[in-house]
Amino acid sequence: MRRPAPQIRVTGTDVMLWSCTLAVHDLNEALDFYRDVLGFDVRNEPEGALWSASVGPPSYPNVRIFLHSPGADPNASPADRRTIEELTVKGLLSHRLVFVTGDCDATFERIEAAGAEVMQEPIDRPDGTRDCAFFDPSRNTLRFTQPRQLNRALASRQAHIATALGPPII
Repeated sequence: MRRPAPQIRVTGTDVMLWSCTLAVHDLNEALDFYRDVLGFDVRNEPEGALWSASVGPPSYPNVRIFLHSPGADPNASPADRRTIEELTVKGLLSHRLVFVTGDCDATFERIEAAGAEVMQEPIDRPDGTRDCAFFDPSRNTLRFTQPRQLNRALASRQAHIATALGPPII
């Protein structure tokens, strides 16, 4: 007899990011950047024709950022591939990710020293946060923000929830 699937209930503030997708024009270049410059773990790197892979920060093992090269999709026509490639290279398909850091200036120095293209040096915001920003090789914006006070209880709870849920099934 088949057992019913367990139900996962997520309510109120128990919601957290599981995954997101970024368009990239060169998957190998993007993997090198996210792994070598940002220090992210490669979570899924398919064998064979590469057009999609996932990475994520080591401190959040359940969060996956899918790097997707839409122009390399085997189902895209040659004309679609050219158009997608042109738009991606120009940054017209770019997105923005915002990360929280405990030390904006140290994060900036480390990423800049690794060769990332600076979009904005660290600045103080009127709300008390400090942030900086970089471009990835496909012109996606990566912002690193340091809140005025990190709420350690919330961070601890989110880490507990992420650990309890386990790795995503893809």
